[in-house]
Amino acid sequence: MFPIGDDNSARRSTPYVTFALIALNVLVFLLELSEGQTFITEWAFIPARFSADPGANIVTVFSAMFMHGGWLHLGGNMLYLWIFGDNVEDRFGHLKFLIFYLSAGIAATFAQYYFTPGSNVPNVGASGAIAGVLGAYLLMFPQKKVRVLFGRQIVSMPALYVLGFWIVLQLFSGVGTIAYTDESSQDVGGIAYMAHIGGFVAGFAMAFVFRAWGRGPDATA
Repeated sequence: MFPIGDDNSARRSTPYVTFALIALNVLVFLLELSEGQTFITEWAFIPARFSADPGANIVTVFSAMFMHGGWLHLGGNMLYLWIFGDNVEDRFGHLKFLIFYLSAGIAATFAQYYFTPGSNVPNVGASGAIAGVLGAYLLMFPQKKVRVLFGRQIVSMPALYVLGFWIVLQLFSGVGTIAYTDESSQDVGGIAYMAHIGGFVAGFAMAFVFRAWGRGPDATA
């Protein structure tokens, strides 16, 4: 069940911040490819390094949000941001959406950090921030139709089902990874499920505040 688009007929503004975030993520990834491992080591969020010196490494909490582990990682994240980010930005307004996005990314990073503070594996990706966007979208547009690739067919389903399935999958996967956060597995890479869960929960919760500062009355369709 792979989302490929949603209904934007009620959108009232051009999502300049969403476009800019997508462009910035692509540019940073191209820079990663150009600079190689040295760039990743310097700018990725590495939990053990942050634990040793938070002040010197605080910038990586932000820089890591715009880095990715490969073309598939980048493409999947940007597709989700493209589909769901514009509607959330339209509701919050441009500046508030940017603040919201970065805040969700920070919350996601520290959710993952809580479970793996001694890991030397670089944490990269916009997944946590985008999970926050999904949380806000689910709260504000639960009945909005999302087009998904379901097997060989394209069908329209309410966002509640599509995003509800996504977070349930993350919860089951995240609970499974908790068992592997002891010292013997601190340097094993993989998907940061706890960042996804943390970002989603933070985004859902923050949406209650941000939508009150938004551009108009709530919409559920």
